[in-house]
Amino acid sequence: MKKTCLLPNLILFKDYNGNFILYNDAVYAVFVNDFIKNRPVFKGKRLGLKKHPIIDGKEYTYYHLTHSGNVEAERIPDIRRMERIGFPKPMIDFSDDPDLKVWRNRRGTNERILILHEAEKYLVVLDNRKDYILPWTAYLIENNSRLKRLLAEYREYKKQEPQ
Repeated sequence: MKKTCLLPNLILFKDYNGNFILYNDAVYAVFVNDFIKNRPVFKGKRLGLKKHPIIDGKEYTYYHLTHSGNVEAERIPDIRRMERIGFPKPMIDFSDDPDLKVWRNRRGTNERILILHEAEKYLVVLDNRKDYILPWTAYLIENNSRLKRLLAEYREYKKQEPQ
């Protein structure tokens, strides 16, 4: 029987009556469950976490999954990312699901593994290290041209992939 990637419901900010502290704590609780207590596994390879620097008592990987910005010290909370904190674990665990597109690319000297849920327009990026994999970032693709570029990159990868 094929295992499928079932995504959980969004964690909505409005359900916390505009209280960002409570909302952030709820999102972080999902992160702890999914990445610390019950770590995902990508094709049999263990996932690590970038723990340092610890910011407000939370691991650095948490900030890469829930905050946005190009300058590390200036990343800000991203509600779209936070709402979807439950998406990365099932996408990683069930990366063989035919609804997901999985490919590798290079960013500088790093090999990245990309997992795209096209219907949800959601991307998980893993950093492939020698003995483990780091969850690098994950986000909602809000720009259709960005989605088209990712799909073109995926198709090109599939053409080059050994059969």
